[in-house]
Amino acid sequence: MRGSRTLFLLVSTLVAAALAPSAASAWAPASSATIKPGAQTFTGGGQCTANFVFTNASGTYIGQAAHCSGTGAATETDGCESESLPIGTPVEVKGASRPGTLAYSSWITMQATGETDPDICAFNDFALVKLDPADVGKVNPSVPGFGGPTGVGGAGANRATVFSLGNSSIRDGLTALRPKQGVVVGREGGGWSRTVYTITPGIPGDSGSGFLSVTGEAIGVLSTVAVLPLPLSNGVGDLGRELEYARRNGFSVTLVPGTEPFRPELPRAIRGS
Repeated sequence: MRGSRTLFLLVSTLVAAALAPSAASAWAPASSATIKPGAQTFTGGGQCTANFVFTNASGTYIGQAAHCSGTGAATETDGCESESLPIGTPVEVKGASRPGTLAYSSWITMQATGETDPDICAFNDFALVKLDPADVGKVNPSVPGFGGPTGVGGAGANRATVFSLGNSSIRDGLTALRPKQGVVVGREGGGWSRTVYTITPGIPGDSGSGFLSVTGEAIGVLSTVAVLPLPLSNGVGDLGRELEYARRNGFSVTLVPGTEPFRPELPRAIRGS
């Protein structure tokens, strides 16, 4: 009887495991998904690049920079003072059949809570776009060409190698210039941002794109293109701090790891947009 019961439990466990959906099966295959990190987003006419995929009990989101919904000049980078389109603003996500909606903005949150820390005001530049439920089945969280992310990591020490995927419309479809490899060269804002050089540099339209560490961790979000003191460098916000700030202020999400293994090298080609 004991042996029969053990066999029954083993068979039941194997059947349950076979019927249970895997983490990967919850997402469209990476090869055919139309919504993924690196997708172009359009908010109020301005074009940016999505970084990573996130979820919570309310839905599925794709990240971008908060300044992508800003209504002022490109030089207005203080999120505690710069104006923004409101929560609920439609956001076109390339590859989606319906617009998403602006669900969280660090700029809007900082102004609503009366944030006064100058470092946070200057460098907390993160937003979340909620995807329409009709489009969730078209999503894959893997970063095209690189794979990953493997989780959320630190922003990277000086000289650390980083990878990114921009998708500015200024490149006019030149996909070979989208993937980037670079190095961290400095720290700003008490750790809220890193200065990064990549080949090629991030340009307008790449704003919001994600940065990966050499181990595939999601570490940052492209926020600024610098002219001085380090020409053609980029300011990359610390994703971990930005997510924690959102959580402390009532909007918590979880990063979705990629279904594809991370490859710490520049891909030969990137297909799709």
